[in-house]
Amino acid sequence: MVAATPQSLDKFVNFCKQHIKGEERKEAQTFLDRFFRAFGHEGALEAGASYEEAIKKGSKKGKIGFADLVWKPRVLIEMKKRGEDLSKHYSQAFDYWTRLVPNRPRYVLLCNFDEFWIFDFDIQLDTPVDVIPLEQLPERAGAFAFMELG
Repeated sequence: MVAATPQSLDKFVNFCKQHIKGEERKEAQTFLDRFFRAFGHEGALEAGASYEEAIKKGSKKGKIGFADLVWKPRVLIEMKKRGEDLSKHYSQAFDYWTRLVPNRPRYVLLCNFDEFWIFDFDIQLDTPVDVIPLEQLPERAGAFAFMELG
């Protein structure tokens, strides 16, 4: 079973403090790959996740959106720039989630590099089940148990 350690989570937090400025387009994939490594995976791709997953939007124009990371059936992660109000992006993440069939992920993470909003859509839809600042990740790793599935 793949698992995080206090050391791996501390290493991730320290890496982010030293190297991540919070620019979504430039740093999201680096941040997410290191996030997966903190939980004991070789990386996001090695765990079976995909970046920039194309998702058809629910418009008649046939537009496509791109989810930052999809790891079916575990989690959809949508990244935003540092300081961004994550409540403004719930509808985008929810729309992506509704269209990820079959094997829709149970969890959705919204993240602005400083904070994780965890949604468990098997429990509730409108509000996160947890909000965790990056600095608290080592102490609150249990909220991310879905990352440790083998």
